[in-house]
Amino acid sequence: MTEAWVAELVERTLTEDLTGGPPLPGAPDLAVTYDVTSAATVPAGQLGTADLVARADGVVAGLPVAARVFTRLAPGATLTAGATDGDRVARGDVLLTVRGPVRALLAAERSALNIASRASGIATLTRRWVDAVEGTGAVVLDTRKTTPGLRPLEKYAVRCGGGSNKRMGLYDVAMVKDNHVAAAGSVAAAVAAVRERAPRVPVQVEVDVPAQAVEAVEAGADFLLCDNMPPAVLREVVALVAGRAELEATGGLSLHVARAVAETGVDYLSVGALTHSAPILDLALDLRAG
Repeated sequence: MTEAWVAELVERTLTEDLTGGPPLPGAPDLAVTYDVTSAATVPAGQLGTADLVARADGVVAGLPVAARVFTRLAPGATLTAGATDGDRVARGDVLLTVRGPVRALLAAERSALNIASRASGIATLTRRWVDAVEGTGAVVLDTRKTTPGLRPLEKYAVRCGGGSNKRMGLYDVAMVKDNHVAAAGSVAAAVAAVRERAPRVPVQVEVDVPAQAVEAVEAGADFLLCDNMPPAVLREVVALVAGRAELEATGGLSLHVARAVAETGVDYLSVGALTHSAPILDLALDLRAG
């Protein structure tokens, strides 16, 4: 996540929540900064302290981004970290304490929670997968099945949970699938075309059966994406490839079978659910008077 991307995310997230009205004192340049409830119930200038609290056990991520949400509306706020991204936390743990103008803290509350809860949910689910395959040598990867506009945050959260990132987009790895093979005429032709056009980009070929794996390796693929192969077939592919390419299992994976798949000898488990199906981690903001 670049500094510019984080700043844009914070601005976009706050803009979703705050509509019209007078600006908050700490952020006169933010175009939409009106929280009607807080403006009506909280005296102007009142200071307070708020704790960002875990309501469930999990792994946290996105806390620095959540902190940026608070300081965007209350630049002079004091922040005290209670946890660091990647930490395992328990229900009731204080993750971040913020002191500043109450109106600003409450206006920032939902935006900060949405970011941290989403990222922490992904980190928590990722850690469950990483724990499930611990000791096998297999690495848990994410995919491009991310929430539109949130890919950097979600892939960062995967790393906080102990996983690794696959492709950030369509530009950093050439993924040759069946439609590409059909268009090019063969696996070998597709791989050769990528090598000619983008010689520095790693080439991965999607395969469904062991024979395709052999064909892809002989064509010069760097990685094989082994799609919907049961453990017995994966073991066969591992033996046939014999280290000539890295192997990534994907499709039909669940925590129930994760270890069995990892123990076949594949290098990676590619899990779209890390980002497209992770439930949020329940977090809350508790305001303390004074």
